[in-house]
Amino acid sequence: MEQYTTPTSLAAMIIYHAYLSGDIGGKRVYDLGCGTGIFAIGCALMGAKEVKGFDVDGEALAVAQENAEKMGVSSVTWVKADVKDISGKCDTVFQNPPFGVRRAKADRGFLDKALEVGIVVYTVHKAVTREFVSKYVESRGGIITDVIDEDFVLPKSYDFHRRDRKKIRVSVYRVKRSD
Repeated sequence: MEQYTTPTSLAAMIIYHAYLSGDIGGKRVYDLGCGTGIFAIGCALMGAKEVKGFDVDGEALAVAQENAEKMGVSSVTWVKADVKDISGKCDTVFQNPPFGVRRAKADRGFLDKALEVGIVVYTVHKAVTREFVSKYVESRGGIITDVIDEDFVLPKSYDFHRRDRKKIRVSVYRVKRSD
């Protein structure tokens, strides 16, 4: 499923940026494809009013729950769901969707859902896809307000990985719905 844990330094930077932008404190937050819960837990710690973490992988949600307990966070609701089945509305969405390398267009469902349920979206994509992501987001009624480029260090996780570590340049987008 192209599941990669978001590096802690990258997650911290994104959450801090969102906090300073007024997108966490007192807000309803969704973490789409939450995996081990790094965005959801971080937002709960930073004062979000309500946080929901969604993932299709039940094992990942169990780890997220354990991580939340270790951090003393009990306010996150963990939901097992495919991204296409998520409903509701929130103020801010966080996501590190699949990059679409092994499964073409895997990131599009996440972008569509994020723009459907959230007012502001923080989303991570390979930097080389900037032109596509920009056009796609704008065609769906989103306005990109910020783009931050960072390195994403990817450990060898799958059989098709050839190296022990690979550094991927990513772009973190802050997107606001235009309506």
